[in-house]
Amino acid sequence: MDALKQGMDALFILLGAILVLAMHAGFAFLELGTVRKKNQVNALVKILVDFSLSTVVYFLVGYGVAYGTHFFVGADVLAQRNGYDLVKFFFLLTFAAAIPAIISGGIAERAKFWPQLMATAVIVGFVYPFFEGVVWNGNWGVQAWIESLTGAPFHDFAGSVVVHAVGGWIALPAVVLLGARYNRYRKDGSLSAHPPSSIPFLALGAWILCVGWFGFNVMSAQTVDNLSGLVAVNSLMAMVGGTLAALVLGKNDPGFVHNGPLAGLVAVCAGSDVMHPIGAWFVGAIAGGLFVWLFTLVQNKWKIDDVLGVWPLHGLCGTWGGIAAGIFGSNSLGGLGGVSLSAQLIGTAMGVAWALLGGVVVYGVLRYTVGLRLSNEDEFQGADLSIHQITATPEREVSW
Repeated sequence: MDALKQGMDALFILLGAILVLAMHAGFAFLELGTVRKKNQVNALVKILVDFSLSTVVYFLVGYGVAYGTHFFVGADVLAQRNGYDLVKFFFLLTFAAAIPAIISGGIAERAKFWPQLMATAVIVGFVYPFFEGVVWNGNWGVQAWIESLTGAPFHDFAGSVVVHAVGGWIALPAVVLLGARYNRYRKDGSLSAHPPSSIPFLALGAWILCVGWFGFNVMSAQTVDNLSGLVAVNSLMAMVGGTLAALVLGKNDPGFVHNGPLAGLVAVCAGSDVMHPIGAWFVGAIAGGLFVWLFTLVQNKWKIDDVLGVWPLHGLCGTWGGIAAGIFGSNSLGGLGGVSLSAQLIGTAMGVAWALLGGVVVYGVLRYTVGLRLSNEDEFQGADLSIHQITATPEREVSW
């Protein structure tokens, strides 16, 4: 029976890893559909290469930073317990690799290729796993300190703060330091429209992310005996809550409609294991509304050219999710309890501060050393031709 349990746990977390790996295709197609046609190839290449580099860096460095372990032992040791430890690494890697995938959407259409890979190596190797280890492995005694202060540790079941808020708040200084796309904001104060190149691809990306998210949330239990159907239903309710709120407040705009469910899913991650489904619906609906309002404010009023709205979607909705776990996870609102709003505020603030610091340092150093931005000519031509020497749909075919 023990051997069967080990095998089931390994299979369980492997399926979760595969589902979250599929989410990276969602990131790619969401960006592909949102950017202009001349930058579609770049969107696809970035996500795959970022994931590949993240795998190597997290294997060699990042996983050890977070969990104090390494894989420099014999294969006979790694194969113990049906290779569960290796599969767990695979699962957590897919979370770590989501950070550069999130950032990619914010800096799209005008960022250099190689400097972003340098940023990926530092972020996945140290910036992200440092905070991951603090929250999910109890490193540095921070969780114990929060619990002694508030009566409960900081609760982030599936990464509203650890993954999404951290990724979104790292992206903010990257977007600001990079600057707006050429002619996005004109000198006379008017706004130049840069419409999505493909709503079908944007929608495909959103749907892939939604499906994969059930692996992201449910499989965060990491073992079969910790599996909770409550997490699945709460994720579903938050997803539809975000969709409906974005539909109404976004005035039926398809871009908002397809980002609404993602906002809801980002927000519910932290408390998906402790909320009541009705509470999860409200968390998702508030997140969907926040995304529509803040995306419009950021783009049109503050003139921060965050192409996919990754700061509002992941940074701010992830921040809301960390706080919401302390509200809707409480017994008084039908939750399971065991959470503290004070603990959630402290832990969320720490994640935001660490991500901002990491983003400013990493992208600030790159900007003043190797540079972050394509030249005006390369940006005008498009990242596809400038970086990859091919477009998504070549207008002329070679004839013999």
